[in-house]
Amino acid sequence: MAKNKDAAPKNALKHPNAIGIKEGLGYTLGDIGNLLVLTFISTFLKVFYTDTLMADLGVDPDKVYNDITVLFLVTRLWDAINDPMWGLIVDARKPTKDGKFRSYLKWLSIPLCVSMAVCFLGINKFVNNYIVILIFAYVTYTCFGMLYTGVNIPYGSLASVITDDPKGRTLLSTFRSIGGGVGGAVVTLLGQMVVYNKVIDPKTQEEVSVFSGDKAFVFAVILAALAIASYLFCYKSTKERVKVPDVKKKINLKRTYGPLFKSLPFITVTLSGVLISGLLQYGSFNQYLFKNHFGNSDLSIINTLCTYAPMAIMIPIMPKLVEKFGKKEICVFGLFLSSFASIFNAVFLPNVTTYFVMQAITGFGYSFMSITNWAIVMDVIDYNEYTTGEHSESAIYAVYTFSRKLGQTIADSGGMQLLKKTGYTDKVRNTVATSVGSFGHNIYKMCTIVPAIVYTLILILTIIYPLSKKRLEPIQAELMKRRAEVDEKLKELEAI
Repeated sequence: MAKNKDAAPKNALKHPNAIGIKEGLGYTLGDIGNLLVLTFISTFLKVFYTDTLMADLGVDPDKVYNDITVLFLVTRLWDAINDPMWGLIVDARKPTKDGKFRSYLKWLSIPLCVSMAVCFLGINKFVNNYIVILIFAYVTYTCFGMLYTGVNIPYGSLASVITDDPKGRTLLSTFRSIGGGVGGAVVTLLGQMVVYNKVIDPKTQEEVSVFSGDKAFVFAVILAALAIASYLFCYKSTKERVKVPDVKKKINLKRTYGPLFKSLPFITVTLSGVLISGLLQYGSFNQYLFKNHFGNSDLSIINTLCTYAPMAIMIPIMPKLVEKFGKKEICVFGLFLSSFASIFNAVFLPNVTTYFVMQAITGFGYSFMSITNWAIVMDVIDYNEYTTGEHSESAIYAVYTFSRKLGQTIADSGGMQLLKKTGYTDKVRNTVATSVGSFGHNIYKMCTIVPAIVYTLILILTIIYPLSKKRLEPIQAELMKRRAEVDEKLKELEAI
């Protein structure tokens, strides 16, 4: 049978910047590094502050909670300056032989990981002065936040120049979610086993979990070493393909950020970022829930499985769902499930088994948002380029990063105040209480009502978010055309 001469070759529709599994795995390592350091800080630092660093100093617990609240607020106010400036600096910097973003992984990863470990240094063994200890907490936590931004903004921006292929970007977002899941799961699963000692309460003769600052520091050092290796492997395994104009930009806040705050996609995604990050950070208060209400800190392991197991199940099929239905569309479906399940736990106050069934449904619903989240951010970056012609990947990512930090701040600061109102003090920190009206029961309420409200708000914002599958397709086609024209012009200039 004669071959059809007019038949298109098999790779005719292949995107010029298509990527494969190998580079997706390389990019995954960066978020493994991110989550190894961030999850440990987010999950255990406040417990380290309340139960180790600032405990047993003779200071009123209310003052300790208030000072920790102010610490989180002050460091995040600094981030309001630090994060956008990092974004502008990275955007304005000309590409080097390593590209525009990869070199930050090489040069800042070691200082970042060292700063994380130092946050858990138990100087209370050597210094008994509360003010000195509080200053130490301010300095170490601020340094960690600045260095984390210095790595995370270039890492997040890197995805937009690895590929501009929509399928490739979904792949990167999926693999980033895998990295986040692996890094987060390693910390939360192993952390529960490492940082707590099991002791018998002499009054009740019940086994209780007691936080160990020494074990936390050793584990932090191990995580820091693993994170450094992950960042450096990510640096070695990725390549920047999408060319951006090789020009020196002047830092112009109005020109860069002005159009963003008129963009509905940017506004809705940024507000969602505040809520999503705040919700994840607020989940760290479950340490107190499992320890002081359910009476078993190991239940945090089950909670982690409820979060990450659904994600592991959904990851292989998520790209096909995105391609068929669209990112916004599947996120709305998933968030409806999460909202329903979290409201159930808040309203009906179920037993521990039903509680975890609802947590599993919540985790399944959230997996749709978690896996596609970073691809959605890249869509917003593309939309900004489509409407303004500006290449501002890092600047946009910096604002989104700050929005997530703002959410963490609200969660930490508000959560500390709620914890204070539950009646949690030094005297009861190693006890269990389940009766209605007790501090343990109050902790249960604070750990279920807030997530129910926040999941519902995220669902509403996702419905409002305008970049549906139908609307994105012509935008991405137009950008491909523009970028091809830029490549042709660059080739012409190089040939002269």
